[in-house]
Amino acid sequence: MDPHVTEASYPISFRHEEAKKLGEYIKQRQSVSLVGMKRVGISNFLRFFLNHKEIVTTYISTDQKHLFIPVDLNDLIEREIYPFWTLVLKRIVDASEASTLSDESKKKINALFLTSIQSQDLFLLIDSIRRALSLIAENDIFPTLFFLRFDRLKDAFNPSFFDNLEGLRDATHERASYVFTSFRSLDSLFPDVKNRLTVFAQVMAVRPANDEDMDIIYDSYKKRYNFELSSELEKALFRVVNGNVQYLQLALIILNEKKEQKISSKQKLLEVLLNDERITLESEELWESLTKEEKQVLLPVAKGQGVHSDEKAKAMYLWDTGFIWEGEKSPTVFSPLLEHYLLSKDKEDKKPQLVDLTRKEHLLFRLLESQVGEICEREKIIEVVWPEYQEFGVSDWAIDRLVARVRVKLRQQNSPYEIVTVRTRGYKLSIAKE
Repeated sequence: MDPHVTEASYPISFRHEEAKKLGEYIKQRQSVSLVGMKRVGISNFLRFFLNHKEIVTTYISTDQKHLFIPVDLNDLIEREIYPFWTLVLKRIVDASEASTLSDESKKKINALFLTSIQSQDLFLLIDSIRRALSLIAENDIFPTLFFLRFDRLKDAFNPSFFDNLEGLRDATHERASYVFTSFRSLDSLFPDVKNRLTVFAQVMAVRPANDEDMDIIYDSYKKRYNFELSSELEKALFRVVNGNVQYLQLALIILNEKKEQKISSKQKLLEVLLNDERITLESEELWESLTKEEKQVLLPVAKGQGVHSDEKAKAMYLWDTGFIWEGEKSPTVFSPLLEHYLLSKDKEDKKPQLVDLTRKEHLLFRLLESQVGEICEREKIIEVVWPEYQEFGVSDWAIDRLVARVRVKLRQQNSPYEIVTVRTRGYKLSIAKE
């Protein structure tokens, strides 16, 4: 647990229903798949759950010892099986070092890590994880591994993957359990083992936060940015972002950048946010995360049209994760920001596309141009193009989408340059023609 994490200071009532439900699953040693729309705030919730000192005693047990082991797959440079298991063992070492385990046990776990790294053998690596978790369990400690952004590993899946996860759990006599987070359920990510996954992990949907929880998040961020909104504008802001943490974070960044404009009305607030390409990119990421069937339901809802029961049955993900809220008269899209994107999408698709670079596109192109022929790492792109995002991260999709846009516009401009993808590392600009 890290008391320096902002969310560790949240009141224990934060996301009470979600914390209570997740705590009950962990108490029963069941594995859980946390599913929610992209960037809805699962990471924010888990930073609270993993780091608040009262979580275990409030939601799990007052007489058991639990060890939370967060494994953030955003830390994976190579999204492959061996690097994944290496990261898992390293995070077990990190969590053990900060735990109440004896010095002798900590040394044994660290030795397992060093031996497995030197061997470069996958079998030995997984066996070292088994032995480390068994050692923790033998000390009457219940280990729970939190696999954050588990969807990043879907392309590296092989049939033995879940066998290994189940084997690790069996080796601890089911004292170990797992929490997976992704924007889709495990059976959607790994359809080849769908029947097994319905038993392997319980699905728990995480919807947009309610006003009380958003107020807690908002308070922590407004202190950081050192600005105040009127109570009327605060309410308007909450209605606009409507529980989506990424929308809230972006809105606060934008409002902080435009403090001199003295925004004084809900309409002006909405106008400022809708005119910012970062909001548009976030809305587009939400839209592109949906299946064809889900898009065919969401777009009519934005237009105020009804939904047939058979259509709803095929697109229940939209209701489960909070994309669609049941209004008094008809279903509605959860946020005006996403609704505006959907309503303008058809019009924009029919218009000739502009070839001028947007601000973010221009920053990306200038960065690549400054080192033509050299690899530009993804971390460097984030640093230069999204400096304001560094505290809460930029998704792989956002980077790839921005690159794709610049690629298209370079072709439309008959530019001599082309952008080349360097797998697992980043991109580079090269001369396409003289």
